[in-house]
Parts: sequence; C-alpha cells; structure tokens
Amino acid sequence: MKLRCLIVDDEPPASDVLELYIESVEGLALAARCENAVQAFQVLQQQPIDLMFLDITMPKLIGTDFLRTLRNPPPVIITTAYREYALDGYELDVLDYLLKPIPFDRFLRAVGKVLKTTDNPVLAPLPEKAPVRYTEAGFLFFRADRKLVKVLTSDILYIESLKDYIQIITIGSKPLVVKQTMSAVEAMLPTDQFVRVHRSYIAAISRVTTYTPRHIDVAGQELPIGRLYQKEVERILHVSW
Repeated sequence: MKLRCLIVDDEPPASDVLELYIESVEGLALAARCENAVQAFQVLQQQPIDLMFLDITMPKLIGTDFLRTLRNPPPVIITTAYREYALDGYELDVLDYLLKPIPFDRFLRAVGKVLKTTDNPVLAPLPEKAPVRYTEAGFLFFRADRKLVKVLTSDILYIESLKDYIQIITIGSKPLVVKQTMSAVEAMLPTDQFVRVHRSYIAAISRVTTYTPRHIDVAGQELPIGRLYQKEVERILHVSW
C-alpha cells in the first residue's frame, strides 16, 4: 500500500517538482495539492494522509504555525527556500527539512525515513513514470506524444519556455516540446552543467560560445540574459564585463 502524500505550497512550480518526485517513487501516491493551510486543514479532515510536504512562507497562515494547530499531524517534511526556519521545524519534530530547489536524491533520503517505519515497498525511483533528476546516469525521460522520450543531458543545447510548455533543443534531433514548467525542469538538471540565463531560457554551460551582458550564444542561437540572472551567469561562466 502506498503512502498518501499531501503537498502544501503556494508556489505552483515548487509543487510541480514535488508531484513529479512523488510519481517517481514506488511507495508514494499524491492525495492532494493545496495552496495554503486552510485548504490543507480541510483535506486532513476529509481523508487520511500519511505524509505531508509543507512549505513555511504561505499566505493566511505560515506552515509552522499551521503545524502547531494540528493535534495529530501526519509525518511532515518541511520544504522551504529559507534556512532560518530550520530550528522551528525541528522543535516541531518534523521528519526532515528540505531546502529549495530540492534535488531528487535529497528528496529520496527524506522520504526513506518514513518508508523505513512502514510496511511499504522498498524505496525505489521509477524513471519510466516521470522525468526525474539522474545526474550520474546522464539522462532524463520526458512525456511527449503519448510516450516517454529519453534525452541525454550531454545532448541538450538549451531549453526555452513556451508558456505552459518547454522546448528542448538538442544536438542532431528536432526540438522536443513537452508540457512542463521551467522551474520544474531546472530543478531536475545537474547544476554543474546548466545555468538559468533568463526566465525563458536555460543553457548548457559547455555550449556557450560568446558572452555579453545582454546575451550569450549557444550553437549559433542568441539567447537573452535577464537582468536578475546576469550576476549568477557571470559567476558560473567565470566572466566579467
């Protein structure tokens, strides 16, 4: 029997990543997604939840205060971008504390803590069910045209956002368009190989051939650099202007 998971997070991209991760583990199943503590409380009253992924900085009621209101909360894994809440989390006896963006291997270690205390199957990632981060293996699977398409990370030139979809540009293949968010795919890519240069573009670091403060060139394609990303791009590419 699978553990029924509840995601409580007001950021859709972060919830998307957790949903993909949950789908990729044999012992887990997604029961519901909530954007705030009020919705989460209603779900907890209506159905059994075995594991809750809880963000802290949410509207109406922050995650730690919400947790304090629960008499018998399920095991909780805190998911947040802020380290300063770690003490509150551990005082509330949470199972684990994950910092965003959450790598898949770190997610597995956290979930393994609760699976070891149950009669559920051994923790096992299932790459055939969802795109998950496999840095060592060097590939990702994406759903497209009712099938799973394997993409080698070494073949990726850049990724472009197309509203609710992304376009993956690779060497020697036609562009692959899949329904996915940029934030979700960014979290799955190895950080030592890819850099977010714009809200609409992720580039393979090794494929960058030219740089200016306004754009980079990848395989003959000029990609814009967003103002908010410029310093990080310069740091990763070891360039200055």
